[in-house]
Amino acid sequence: MKKSTDNSANTKNFKTNLNKAAKNTGTAVSSTTEKAKTALTKSKDFILKAVDTNGIGEIGIEDFIIIGLQTPGIKVNRADFLQRELMKNYPPEVIESAITHNPAYAQISACEIDKIADEVIKFERNCVSGIFAALGAPGGVAMVATIPADLVQYYGYMLRAAQKIMYLYGFPEIDTTKKEHKFDSETMNLLIICLGVMYGVQGTNTALKAMATALGKGVEKRLMNAALTKGTIYPIVKSVSKWFGVNMTKQVFAGFFKKAIPVVGGVIGGGITYLSFKPCCDKLKESLRDTLLSNPDYHSTKEEDVIIDAIEIQEV
Repeated sequence: MKKSTDNSANTKNFKTNLNKAAKNTGTAVSSTTEKAKTALTKSKDFILKAVDTNGIGEIGIEDFIIIGLQTPGIKVNRADFLQRELMKNYPPEVIESAITHNPAYAQISACEIDKIADEVIKFERNCVSGIFAALGAPGGVAMVATIPADLVQYYGYMLRAAQKIMYLYGFPEIDTTKKEHKFDSETMNLLIICLGVMYGVQGTNTALKAMATALGKGVEKRLMNAALTKGTIYPIVKSVSKWFGVNMTKQVFAGFFKKAIPVVGGVIGGGITYLSFKPCCDKLKESLRDTLLSNPDYHSTKEEDVIIDAIEIQEV
């Protein structure tokens, strides 16, 4: 009888201890979860603070353009670039004409310009292909500071490719100098339109072609700047910025979680970067290779004419 009583007591004690252990485990898990949530929130806040260069409290394409243009080697000097690319096959007078006007004006064939553009895209793609793999290794707490770095470099190389492609197909020098610690709004908005074309954002291809045609017709720079900053092209700029804002926030914080799986983050990330970069550049090339700046016989579409007419009568 005593043995039975002892067994009953032992069972009761075991259940009590088990309940306590379960309760303690639940408390520990809950505490760990809360700590993880707090750490994640702090990490997100840190990333936001690091990337939000224009200080509006959110991540957008403007932030990556600003950071990109501040990165050594991303800005492209138009004259130096054209000189370097054309000196292999053309005499000084042709190069001078291409720099003073544009390559098409200098009678450089469209086929030759396409070849140079393809080489530019290939070079920049090779530069960008190792970014994710290089940053994919685990880095503990310190890795938080590098999370936006892959995207910053990616868009930096994309900006460099965009400048080169634009110069090959006739665009004048883009003002990438800082004035009072910031870049001109017209420069920012032009690059936003270009990146929109590269990602196939609706309306950007027509806007860029219209701008090229307007420049080819000799529209004053002040009218073009007004169209970019407050006129007919500005609503398209805002739409593109909004599109990028949504997608970039996802990219930045998806990159944070991806760091938890370094092999996947490194290997797959590098592949995605390599594969996605060229199609984006090809879209910009295809848009610019047939405009009034690159083809004297180009005829604009009705949609482009609406924008061009609005630019020409733009109030400054």
